[in-house]
Amino acid sequence: MSRESSNLSPAITTMIRLDHMHVLAAFHRYHRDSAWWRKRAIVNSVCAALEIHAQLEEEIFYPALAEVAATNQSLQASRPAHDAVRATIRELRATGPENAAYDALFMQLMRDTLHHVADEETVLLPMAERALKQQLRSLGADMTRRRIELLKERPTEVAVNTMRTFPLATLALATAFVVCLTCAVRGNARRRHG
Repeated sequence: MSRESSNLSPAITTMIRLDHMHVLAAFHRYHRDSAWWRKRAIVNSVCAALEIHAQLEEEIFYPALAEVAATNQSLQASRPAHDAVRATIRELRATGPENAAYDALFMQLMRDTLHHVADEETVLLPMAERALKQQLRSLGADMTRRRIELLKERPTEVAVNTMRTFPLATLALATAFVVCLTCAVRGNARRRHG
């Protein structure tokens, strides 16, 4: 990525915090009494976000931080924490919302994620902001580029889960799109005949 692009990119620590906020907000949308399809969409959306987030951290953030703090206990515990989250994700995907264990598994994923986020937000991110100050934007640019690559591998999954997670917003956007398209078609027809 060019130097100019790196200067425009948010710091990697900002991007990680935004990922955390995104997942925490998704956790708040999950309710035990929600329709099964909405539960499944929220869980799938959270799982995909966590998988991508963990991969980005492991490929970009942790190696950079290990160069300056290889013996830090929180950093050393991060990969095993990701592995625990991945194990719960595999269980969730193998279970359906109709299974009595589904809600409990999702709650376990929430607890594991919250614990991991707390470690990162209180220890790793402040350490990175001190020790990697000059690299934060270039690492953020690397993370953006890699995130785009990872999202390209699952566009349908992301779109479907987003639509099912936010059905009213999706309906509103679809309605707005149809209205705009109708207006554009009518405007073109008037110009041709006018």
